Amino acid sequence: MSIEKDLQQADRIVVKVGSSTLTHSTSKLDLGRIESLIRQLVDLKNRGKEIILVTSGAISAGRGKLDLKELANTIPEKQALAAVGQGVLMQIYEKFFSEYGCTLAQILLTKGDITERKRYLNSRNTLFKLLDYGIVPVINENDTVAVDEIKFGDNDTLSALVATLVDADLLVVLSDVEGIYTSDPRENETAELISQVDKITSELEELAGGAGTSRGTGGMVTKIEAAKIATRAGVMMMIANGSQEHILQEIVEGINPGTVFLPDNQGLDSRKKWIAFNLAVQGRITVDSGAEKALLNQGTSLLPCGVVKVEDDFKAGDVVDILNGDKKEICRGIVNYSNEEIETIKGLQSTEIIDKLGYKDYDEVVHRDNLVCLKTN
Repeated sequence: MSIEKDLQQADRIVVKVGSSTLTHSTSKLDLGRIESLIRQLVDLKNRGKEIILVTSGAISAGRGKLDLKELANTIPEKQALAAVGQGVLMQIYEKFFSEYGCTLAQILLTKGDITERKRYLNSRNTLFKLLDYGIVPVINENDTVAVDEIKFGDNDTLSALVATLVDADLLVVLSDVEGIYTSDPRENETAELISQVDKITSELEELAGGAGTSRGTGGMVTKIEAAKIATRAGVMMMIANGSQEHILQEIVEGINPGTVFLPDNQGLDSRKKWIAFNLAVQGRITVDSGAEKALLNQGTSLLPCGVVKVEDDFKAGDVVDILNGDKKEICRGIVNYSNEEIETIKGLQSTEIIDKLGYKDYDEVVHRDNLVCLKTN
């Protein structure tokens, strides 16, 4: 199927809009652009599309409301501005959505809502029910209470996780640039837009710069990371310029105005998406070449005999990265044993576990049902 048809047939669409798109350089809200964006979103809904909006802008809107000239640098400052700005932002959204006859629902997420399985499922079910009711969920990170340990870090990552959470067909990340270029277009007039990315390579990642404008927290680096999450989960992602007129209509009509990242055709089921992208990694396990081949090519569990090295402190039930001999991450999974237990039984056959530990809860270090391959041979 062509990209044109994939875009046209995308029924469940997550749209992420950044602070630089929502605000002027003064940090005041750009009401004209916001109204245009909402009009397009409602029009997509009227076409029969299911729409979820992931929005930035709370901190920036708070800064604009208080007419602060300097950026907030500390967590308390940012949380205070988010508390002010979130209300301002939602008031504007409610006004424009209601004027176009559409109901919205505000959802504020922290990382705990995604990493804890029960809360993950609750969030997923709530979003599905809102979509069933014909409501547009408007999602932001709960900046007012989030701290480093529970922050997503940026709304590009949040939007990708939301897209995997709801099994979206398409993630559209609206930015202040058209997409990824062969070099920085602000410095090189000959820079060319990369319209299609089949695979995210190290060369492509090197093209990404640092953070974007002073009003945003992301940049191309975070968008590449978001694309990794989305495409591995089977979701097509597009970066496009949010200031372009009718940008969303063009996209759903099959036009590619920016950079599109093609999804992994295999995708992942809901549980494995949760394991791969939503859980904090607590440790690392290095495996030998035989175990690497078995994991990647045969879909087996990780057994003690294939373990070469164990790093960091973790307990049974934690998530670990599984590395090959070249220190490349090949899998991620939930372990059945602690780091100390695995250190004791590494290199052994499963039948030898009970003799070494004095007990045996499982034959596997990581069962295949709790394991996700992130690399294929």
